[in-house]
Amino acid sequence: MNATSITAVSGGVTAPDGYQASAVACGLKPSGLDLAMIVSDQLASAAGIFTTNRAVAAPVVISKNQLSLSNGKAKAIVVNSKCANACTGDDGIRAAKAMVEEAATSLSCELQHVLIASTGVIGMRLDTQKVSSGIRNAAKHLQSEKHLQAAEAIMTTDVSPKEYAVSVETSEGVFTIGGMAKGAGMIEPNMATMLGFLTTDAAVEPTVLNQVLREVANRTFNTITIDGESSTNDTVFFLANGSSGIKIPKTENAGLYKAFVLGLDSVCSWLAREIVRGGEGATKLATVTVTGAASDQEAQQAARLIANSPLVKTALHGEDPNWGRIVAVAGRSGVDFDQAKTEVRIGSTTLFANATVMAEQEPVAAAHLAGDEVKLSIDLGTGGSGTARMWTCDFSPEYVHINADYRT
Repeated sequence: MNATSITAVSGGVTAPDGYQASAVACGLKPSGLDLAMIVSDQLASAAGIFTTNRAVAAPVVISKNQLSLSNGKAKAIVVNSKCANACTGDDGIRAAKAMVEEAATSLSCELQHVLIASTGVIGMRLDTQKVSSGIRNAAKHLQSEKHLQAAEAIMTTDVSPKEYAVSVETSEGVFTIGGMAKGAGMIEPNMATMLGFLTTDAAVEPTVLNQVLREVANRTFNTITIDGESSTNDTVFFLANGSSGIKIPKTENAGLYKAFVLGLDSVCSWLAREIVRGGEGATKLATVTVTGAASDQEAQQAARLIANSPLVKTALHGEDPNWGRIVAVAGRSGVDFDQAKTEVRIGSTTLFANATVMAEQEPVAAAHLAGDEVKLSIDLGTGGSGTARMWTCDFSPEYVHINADYRT
């Protein structure tokens, strides 16, 4: 077989060989699961990407240091929800270190081989007694079947757990990539209030794993937005334990390397879209495409502003084909833009092109907006080849209700 075959499989983060997970209720939430653990049977290569917010949370500080100390190796990931352990000063750092220490003791592994993440309310002190008890309990109940419960335990305002996995079949063998994620609000490109955890049974050197993770994240997790807000806790971890016996080479043009990127892209794209689809109060998943830009960077700049625009997002919710809002945002985006040659489409319907309004097409565009997956496209008219894509959602009254009541 010469072609790469990618097939969706069940199992989430434990779909690849050699991984177990668990989830417990340790009392951080009033009820329900609030602590998850993912463990590799053997020491794995590890990579991580983190928030760009300067108000960085304690678990991010600690996990960055862990990856440095271990030279990109890890065995376990521990995640708590409800409490972000952000803006908590030295107490927060001590609490984050306590998570690492408890997990290392409970799993009989080296301190530097534990990674941690937290999500929830900023400024809340992490109850280390509850978390430590939860970690001990989670370590006793690791199973490959607990993947869905782990995905549930990391949820905050998410409406449903998000997990996905694929089997990648190549001429040199088969490997699997799995993942789970959370994130329903404060989602803006360059990683924002989302946690993602990826696993594979392929063997990958830490430097290669880091390179591939960043490459794929830039076109998946970093191209989503819900409300333009950036979090203190963004984290994506990727573990590769080599249990399949398939070794991914360092050479980017090698077939196995390309197959690995394709597989990871499949998992991350699915998770990224589901994060947006499940955004706070969201009723529509929208794909924003910008073409005809002077460069890809300028296309991305315009696409990001359109995807974040409250006026565009409220028009989406109202199923109003208000193409003028799209043009207005593109015009203020600071990129090269020729109004006389601009074209705006909703779905496949052109509403504005070459300074001409196609008002008679609005009913067709409105019908497209009535669906739960919609497309907005604009050509900036520069004649350039720059393109970009963003995933976003609509703004509904429910978004306001959720965030007005978040701490109550």
